[in-house]
Amino acid sequence: MRILYLLFPLFLLLAQGAAGSSLAPGNKAQCHREKGFCGFLKCSFPYVISGSCSKFFFCCKKMWS
Repeated sequence: MRILYLLFPLFLLLAQGAAGSSLAPGNKAQCHREKGFCGFLKCSFPYVISGSCSKFFFCCKKMWS
């Protein structure tokens, strides 16, 4: 019974982290739909990383748009 007090907050923490992760683009098609492009490992200055396209490619979108 004592372990339930420890497992319940851990479960809530994991569920909370998984809830927001679906907002970022998760593949190449979704990145292009949101007016971004896939860059290898980093994005150049006016762009910021806003999700991932694959393992080493990240979705880059303009900082101010």
